[in-house]
Amino acid sequence: MTLPPRTDEDWPEAIQDMNQGFAGALNVYRTMAHHPALLRAWAPLRQHIVKDTALGPIRSEIVILRVGVKLGSSYEWAHHVSRARALGMSDDRIAAVLKMPDGEDGLLVRAVDAMLDAHRLPETLEAELTAAVGREAVFDLIATVGFYSVLGTILMTYDVPIDDKVAAEMEARPLSRT
Repeated sequence: MTLPPRTDEDWPEAIQDMNQGFAGALNVYRTMAHHPALLRAWAPLRQHIVKDTALGPIRSEIVILRVGVKLGSSYEWAHHVSRARALGMSDDRIAAVLKMPDGEDGLLVRAVDAMLDAHRLPETLEAELTAAVGREAVFDLIATVGFYSVLGTILMTYDVPIDDKVAAEMEARPLSRT
């Protein structure tokens, strides 16, 4: 089913104050604007997951990219390839997330896989993660997987189009999911 992202002309009055911020910037949030109360409630968690996470930006991108891979979300993959590149990650490092990278990236990918496949972190994996990144970062990893799983479900349910700027980047510098 296609549910077009809200335009500025049909933006809900109840969240008018959010249109000039993150909510008006991307098609995923413009689509979520069809449910103003949810989008407003979403904002504080988004702030923490996207901006204030104990994972830090690079680890967070590894986690989000893997969620996009596991869900088969072209939108999440394209947007987070773009974001990872902007953070200075190489295309080789990004592409490694499609399989099983080495080192800490592999640890994070194994964690995402465990959560999406078994809905939990096995005790030994949780202990390894805690030793590597700290307990708060493990909580943020779990929350990030949940957050982006919900976003991925919204994106794929409503066939949300990749934003033009990101689509142009992917066309100019493709990085295939396969």
